[in-house]
Amino acid sequence: MIRTPHLAMEDTLGPLESRYVDVEGLPWKPTPSPGIEIKTLMEDRETGLLTALFRWRPGAVLARHEHVEVEQTWVLEGSIVDDEGEAVAGNYVWRPKGNQHLAHSPGGALVLSFFLKPNKFLEGDLQGQELR
Repeated sequence: MIRTPHLAMEDTLGPLESRYVDVEGLPWKPTPSPGIEIKTLMEDRETGLLTALFRWRPGAVLARHEHVEVEQTWVLEGSIVDDEGEAVAGNYVWRPKGNQHLAHSPGGALVLSFFLKPNKFLEGDLQGQELR
């Protein structure tokens, strides 16, 4: 079921009604990755579909992982860096299915990301976990 966690009165809406989301009113939640928080805008836990804001603290690192399906990220503030390049505020990066990388944010970042399936973590403390 597609939903927005913590959306006021979502249970009163019909299946074809629009969901207007007060993004400011949604809570930030910790992720398994220290220094990275998530604000879930829309999700379908059955399929793995996810649209979310991620807030990276300065120096935060996302362990090496594989994108099981296409991932898209628009950097709203700051930057995220990996061994392939850097995406800075106002820029967009997408990664094809099978792409593997370790990402970090030297000065912090706010990004909007879209996933069709959760990432698969390959090493470290997050191995086998999903970033949600």
